[in-house]
Amino acid sequence: MLMLALHGVRTRWVTFVGSFAALALGVGLIAATGLALAATFSAPDRGPERFAAAPVVVRADDQLRVPTANGVRTRPLARAAPVPPALVTELAALGGTVEDRTFPVDLAATGQDSEPRTGHPWSVAAAAPYRLTSGRSPAAPGEAVVTAGPGDHLRTGDRVRATTPAGATTLTVVGTVADRGFESAVFLGDHEAARVSPAVDALVVHADATAVRDVVARAGGGMDVLTGDGRRRADPGPDRDAEALVSVNALLGTAAGITLFVSVSVVASTFSFAVAQRRREFGLLRTAGATPGQIRRTVVAEAAVVGVLASAAGWWLGATGAPLLAARLVDAGLAPAWFAIGEQTWPLHTAFWTGVGVATAGALAASFRAGRTAPTEVLREAAVDSRTMPVSRWILAALVLLTGAGLLVTALVLDPGDVLGRKAYITRPLLLIVGVALLAPVLAGPLVRALTWLPARLPGATGVLARENASAGVRRTAAVAAPVVITVALTVSLLGTVATLAEAKATEVRAATTADLVVVPGAAGRTLPPSFVERVRAVEGAVAGVSRSTAVTVLEEGTALVTSEARAVDPARLTAVSAPPVVAGRLTDLDDDSIVVNEEWLTTTVGERVTVWLGDGREVSLRIAAVFATGTGSNGVYVTARNAGGAGADRIDVAVAEGAGPGVVTAALRTAAEAEGTGIRVLTGAEWAAAAAPGMSDSTRAGLWLILSMALLCTGIALANTLVTATSDRVRDLAVLRLTGATVWQVLRLVSVEAVVVVTVGAVIGAGVAAVNLAGVWGALALLGVRSGVVVPWGTTGAVVAAAAVVAAVSAVVPAAFALRTRPVELAGTRE
Repeated sequence: MLMLALHGVRTRWVTFVGSFAALALGVGLIAATGLALAATFSAPDRGPERFAAAPVVVRADDQLRVPTANGVRTRPLARAAPVPPALVTELAALGGTVEDRTFPVDLAATGQDSEPRTGHPWSVAAAAPYRLTSGRSPAAPGEAVVTAGPGDHLRTGDRVRATTPAGATTLTVVGTVADRGFESAVFLGDHEAARVSPAVDALVVHADATAVRDVVARAGGGMDVLTGDGRRRADPGPDRDAEALVSVNALLGTAAGITLFVSVSVVASTFSFAVAQRRREFGLLRTAGATPGQIRRTVVAEAAVVGVLASAAGWWLGATGAPLLAARLVDAGLAPAWFAIGEQTWPLHTAFWTGVGVATAGALAASFRAGRTAPTEVLREAAVDSRTMPVSRWILAALVLLTGAGLLVTALVLDPGDVLGRKAYITRPLLLIVGVALLAPVLAGPLVRALTWLPARLPGATGVLARENASAGVRRTAAVAAPVVITVALTVSLLGTVATLAEAKATEVRAATTADLVVVPGAAGRTLPPSFVERVRAVEGAVAGVSRSTAVTVLEEGTALVTSEARAVDPARLTAVSAPPVVAGRLTDLDDDSIVVNEEWLTTTVGERVTVWLGDGREVSLRIAAVFATGTGSNGVYVTARNAGGAGADRIDVAVAEGAGPGVVTAALRTAAEAEGTGIRVLTGAEWAAAAAPGMSDSTRAGLWLILSMALLCTGIALANTLVTATSDRVRDLAVLRLTGATVWQVLRLVSVEAVVVVTVGAVIGAGVAAVNLAGVWGALALLGVRSGVVVPWGTTGAVVAAAAVVAAVSAVVPAAFALRTRPVELAGTRE
């Protein structure tokens, strides 16, 4: 049986070359993504950075810790508390101490340096340690030392306008230190830093760690004593390496899953078509005495041979391509700069055996059809496919479609928000795509006749012949259309869903913003100086609603800590500058003893009290004053400034009072912003809504294209293989056309038109599947109270279909052109 399979692979290599290429590429992609995925399981070990030279560091615990029945649950605090002054004094008695203060410093956008920086007192620079590379240390107010990396333009002697929490000032750069890579710093004199930020954020203690712990323990809880590698917890973003790999892990896992899905579909379709083409060959074997079981084993053995060879090639492709994939992820900003492939080899073994399994599984269904071939098939000469689908395929298609549709409907009824989750809108459409692809032989015939109705009635025989050929060879048409269905459906579903969600979020932002003007800092993540906030409030004719970004954490079902983004607002002026989607209660009832939640919370009854932890870790009980609609998930929580956890103002919504001049108010606000000199922006409500609307990020776009490019590669190979094989087996049909008077160019035109028609059929079916998926997303948004349109990626979809049409036309025309170089009389006499 193995010798027969090897002989079949060798003599019909054209039939298997596409399966080999598609499978090799699929295994290679799975191996490459697997190696990259394995590299995301652990971040590099890093030692302390900011306090690498400090023996002991004392700072407030930045984790919220809540005891539950299942142990202590932790969540990061939005704002950690400072070190108490009494503790600072007591620790100073043990030995030398250095007070660290961390505060934002925004340098004026002068065209030379507009990067937001972090301020510290100069004395703490030795804890890193930083060393002067030029100039001297700051000795007077208004003097500063800055980090100077390759991209920084500040030099000793430069003067620059800056804004700190104490207000705007002019700094003179008196020295520079080398950039150590974890922050862009501005060091002020110790007294100046204490004036700007009085609170002590961390304390470096030159004393025995045990003695320090004893002092801290006597002072009460809430403080961490960090030594050794534990000092890493005091660095900026201590978990940034692990956090950076979370999205990479999700992206590569999805890409590997999509690749496996497309590979299985393509290989299964290819083997099914190959078996249908070889019915006379199998009929001859049955006439010679072969049993159905022997036929089935031959087909599976051929697939196993192709699978082993293709998987071996894919092994090499994956091992070679993985470093290139890692480099591409870094270049696209999807992975951190240090990301690289590790020493793991298990992804290569997994990919190899997955490839062999995919090939065998893909041929298994086709082998049963081959085993049912009757000996009389050797006598068949008809080119028309009489039975396009077996009962088993009907049943499988129905089950898959019902499962996909059932999951979608269930989610819409029980939890519409689940439809909008990334995992859901990436994986759930696959069921519908598989189900419809299984029905391709049934759908292809009617669609071919519908799409070619008009071309068949135009002058000339091309339209009629293309219609009849595509209708007669339904299996060939379905084999070509299936990969197009998958690719178009994936493209429209993924890109369309992401774009639709982005538009829905933008719609929510626009609907909730009624302010005439919005004032925001010049850099993201910064706050507005208190003195500037007071100047805005004093502008005549301006109704200013000051708000702050914070967070609120709640314990759900006694086991899970859930943190929600929150805004601390001014209740008295909230309704004058905004119109959030309230479904219960009244915003005017919000006060220091209450909270506004959204429908995602477990407790949503107005008047009930909920226990929450604020951004600084304080536990409070607040009454629910109102409830927001869930929407796309961006409707967070509202509290008052008293419950903001010490957060500073980062946005001022301004409504022009009745009778006031809008131009006068705008000019006054812009004058105040320009006086700060740090790029504070005064935007119209529409401008702010457009800027704040969360569109598709570059990383999301790059990730989707990574996934879709894998599907496109497999589709291109499947199209080329199927059409080359099919066209090579139609040499007699082409010869008959030549003998009836058709020129070579007319035959080639017919072949190309037929290929384009079949691709169009696949595109229409795929678009139909995508329409159902997008309708589900639209329905979920409507149920969540968001009235937004569906965004269809017409340009990208057109490019994908055009690329598929070009590949199909070339793959059909090239073998036909080679076949037509032989005399038609000789071609007409050929046999399979």
